[in-house]
Amino acid sequence: MKRTFIGAVAALTTALVPLAALAEFPERDVRMVVPWGAGGGTDGIVRKVTTLAEESLGGTIYVENIEGGNSATGVGQVMGAKGDGYTLGALTYDSVVTVPWQGMLPSYKMDKLDLVARITSEADAIIVDADSDYQSLDDLLAAAKADPGKVRIGVQNLGGRVHLTLLQLQKLTDTQFKIVSYPGGAAPQKEALLSDEVDVVMTSLGDFANLIEDGTARGIVEFSDAKNPTYDVPTAEEAGVELLNGSFIVIAAPAGTPEDVVAKIEAAYETAYNSDEFQDWLATIGVTPNWLAGDDLDTWADETAQGLFTEMDALVEAGVLSK
Repeated sequence: MKRTFIGAVAALTTALVPLAALAEFPERDVRMVVPWGAGGGTDGIVRKVTTLAEESLGGTIYVENIEGGNSATGVGQVMGAKGDGYTLGALTYDSVVTVPWQGMLPSYKMDKLDLVARITSEADAIIVDADSDYQSLDDLLAAAKADPGKVRIGVQNLGGRVHLTLLQLQKLTDTQFKIVSYPGGAAPQKEALLSDEVDVVMTSLGDFANLIEDGTARGIVEFSDAKNPTYDVPTAEEAGVELLNGSFIVIAAPAGTPEDVVAKIEAAYETAYNSDEFQDWLATIGVTPNWLAGDDLDTWADETAQGLFTEMDALVEAGVLSK
């Protein structure tokens, strides 16, 4: 009797294995790690698109904020998670560029992730006072070439992303600006521009949203390949310069996640991305929708990182940065 019972249980277990293997993803809630604090810009965008993606995915995706280490703490958890689709993460500029370049965490390797899709970009831009004589990037570059080192441009941290964008612009256009650093962020940049302490500033258009909206300031170029839906500012391509840089949000999964699962996650987020609700919402916050997926995304991420690594290494050699 005992032997018969055990045999029956074994037979039942064997019969259930194929059914479990055929179970459709997702069977349980999916965890989305945001490596920045709740209530910030990245958090808000990820929560919005993720809420919309749930319906297409056919399951719940809950957001968990894990701060620390310039995003390394949260992203590190995604890197160490099982590649089954039940852990996802949101990557930003620091996740892809700053942390890998610093090399302080041997376990932090980008090849531990499968990139799913880039959702948005918030490109660096050049902003001037509304009364500035600089009507375009050409006007600004002409002035910089006429008097090298005289045109004052405000950035934030030396060695930070915006500073690197400016250094690339100088190299591409054979110009030289007088660089003034404001480590406190956009607030002191605003004061500097309005008080004529600098002639122009470089940061995101969103950082100057209130001044742009009330007509006090205006953008003359945004270093993006996608048109900003909120502000009528020329893209880099329209301005005739091959330079793209800024912040972004990329959805990623642990390496080894099955291709069909990655494809389903990508499709769910693409549906959410293309929805009128998400596109209209982005237009209210000054962030550009900028979808990229597949091999193109991998190529873009690698080229972006490697190009900026070169710039930062040069700053180390010049004594501007320490690594």
